[in-house]
Amino acid sequence: MGSASSVLTQYDIEEVQEHCNSLFSQQEIVSLYQRFCQLDRNAKGFISSDEFMSVPEFAMNPLSQRVLKMVDALNFKDFVTFLSAFSAKANAHHKIELIFRVYDSDHNGKVSFKDILEVLKDLSGPFMSDEQREEVLGEVLEEAGYTKDSDLTLDDFIKVLGQSELKMDVEIPVD
Repeated sequence: MGSASSVLTQYDIEEVQEHCNSLFSQQEIVSLYQRFCQLDRNAKGFISSDEFMSVPEFAMNPLSQRVLKMVDALNFKDFVTFLSAFSAKANAHHKIELIFRVYDSDHNGKVSFKDILEVLKDLSGPFMSDEQREEVLGEVLEEAGYTKDSDLTLDDFIKVLGQSELKMDVEIPVD
């Protein structure tokens, strides 16, 4: 499984479906496999970050460089697991976990004021000054009961973001 020349068996489909907590139907997994094989240009059985960035929706995302650090050398199972956070069936916890991983650029299990500020800079570009970003972020953290010196854990992230309606859905075309 994973090489462009290989065939996805019913066992493989069920194994991947179980691995992604049934967030994708079997038909969606087959469609994802076809897309995976298209992206895996050299039929290596994994997708490099360059191949992943050939997906226009990710290439034009302002956080694409952060996402790249998370997706280099994905095999098919990992590819589906990564995309499962974008499933309409994924719960808020699953989505927040992905957001947390994007923000936690040094992979220390904590997100600092600086980490969030860097993401905010990626998202806002030249439309906000550094001072404006710091002020806005400071106010948001304060409202949530944190300070600029706080390091947020995944649980903190869930506490802060768990109240909001997160829209991170991706449509998987099913042929």
